[in-house]
Amino acid sequence: MRAPGLVLAVTTALAVAVACAPADETAPPSNQVDGVDCKKENLATLTPGKITFGTDQPVYEPWYVDDDPTNGKGFESAVAYALAEELGYAREDVVWTRVPFNAAIQPGKKTYDANLTEFSITEERKQAVDFSAPYYDVDQAVVTLKSSKAAPAKTLAELKRVKIGAQVGTTSLDAAQRLQPEQDVAVYNTNDDAKAALRAGQIDALVVDLPTAFYITSAELEDGVILGQVPPGDGKPEQFGVVLDKGSPLTACVSTAVGSLRADGALAKIEQEWLSSAGAAPELK
Repeated sequence: MRAPGLVLAVTTALAVAVACAPADETAPPSNQVDGVDCKKENLATLTPGKITFGTDQPVYEPWYVDDDPTNGKGFESAVAYALAEELGYAREDVVWTRVPFNAAIQPGKKTYDANLTEFSITEERKQAVDFSAPYYDVDQAVVTLKSSKAAPAKTLAELKRVKIGAQVGTTSLDAAQRLQPEQDVAVYNTNDDAKAALRAGQIDALVVDLPTAFYITSAELEDGVILGQVPPGDGKPEQFGVVLDKGSPLTACVSTAVGSLRADGALAKIEQEWLSSAGAAPELK
């Protein structure tokens, strides 16, 4: 926060009084953190002059397109390239590496500088990795097939009587376990495995994040339907953050870049392009 200071008259068409720092103090530019300019020449990345983003394999729409994070298509791919540009990296300075979802948030040295794989910010995960400021608020949703015995369910109570599945290590799994605290939720290595189990009738419903739910019910499951959103466990919004190594010197600058993209409307534009067509779903009661 800036210290109270002099009041300067700034004249454009009108005179506007604004507060500023004392004359002997200079407020840092918005792209500085602790006096360090958040540009690539000052950032301690794995490869000098390059920034390495990590993500899972496979990755899915609408977060990535054609399982190709390098094409800039899909919400998280677009966010990654916007962050790189904000930090002073050209498109050719961006490197991608694949890291399994669970491995990406385990303690230990990382093979990436920053990872975008729909990682929700949780206190448990913060013990092993750093998170940037949040770049997306997300809801969890329940997906089923019109032919499934879960299809008539309209309440949380009704969902307790069906078999539910989710991907291992995800907040979707956490949400599924809140739905069925007294039952064993089916756990799968990937969403592809979980979708296959749903098609085969091994589970009756699947929990995924809401944008993914809209995509798979419109493009992947011919008779797929969204039953509704799962209420947050603690009443607080779930948020995605960029994952970095624990204690990474890049964390503050990546958070600053996220903040800048939010402030200038760039994040909203990317969301509008890749996620706005999803729509909305009612919250299950």
